Amino acid sequence: MSDYATGAAYELLSQHKRKARFHSLAPTFPITDLSRAYDVQDALVTRLLQEQATTAVGYKIGLTSPRMQEMCGTDQPIAGVIAANRILRSPARLHANNYGRLGLEFEICVRLASDLPRSGRPVTRADAEAAIGSVAAAFEIIDDRDADYKGLDILSVVADNSWNDGAILGEFHSSWPDLANVEARLDLDHVKIDSGWGHEILGHPFESVAWVANHLAERGRTLRAGQLVMTGSILRTLFPKVGETYRLDIGPIGNVEVTIAV
Repeated sequence: MSDYATGAAYELLSQHKRKARFHSLAPTFPITDLSRAYDVQDALVTRLLQEQATTAVGYKIGLTSPRMQEMCGTDQPIAGVIAANRILRSPARLHANNYGRLGLEFEICVRLASDLPRSGRPVTRADAEAAIGSVAAAFEIIDDRDADYKGLDILSVVADNSWNDGAILGEFHSSWPDLANVEARLDLDHVKIDSGWGHEILGHPFESVAWVANHLAERGRTLRAGQLVMTGSILRTLFPKVGETYRLDIGPIGNVEVTIAV
């Protein structure tokens, strides 16, 4: 691992332990392109998994919808790694004090039934669908550490494991309709506050799975059977308050619920 990646990873670990506000790493570390940003992410994730005696169980894909790309000022998805010890089952309870600033994203999660390698050509949506065994409604848990979204440094976000801090999963289903046409309804304390459609995720959630398979192939890796992929938020990120309960309902693939505690 290169010196800059190791140094930047230790800096990020220190920031998380201090719950320091998120800021660009650029003034100190030469993260000049996405490849370098993912090098730092690799170093950070390696150390997090070692420190927490856990393993990686899959990947999150972020910034897949026009709403999220507009929010963060970018035009392409990003990826991060999900740790096994940060997976919760619905209904769940999160403690806001455990985060610099807790955020929720509203997603379709898939679980692979078979490996998804890239063999001589890019992985397609059809390839991805053939490899998927089940799907579920899910929240992604993020910690943006009170980032300023004006002029956000996406390379530093990627380096910081694309802000992933886990996931809350609903029940998995082994059959599903065309997920481009499913509606996601979000309720806050039993009152509808937003809704969106599966096609807001790169046109189809399985495009995210193909995207991350190709991204991993570029870095010499493969999506494996049993791994999870969080396909990206249909709705804009929200930053919940203590005492609130959120419920995401995606009709034929179920729902997921979380309550926020101190």
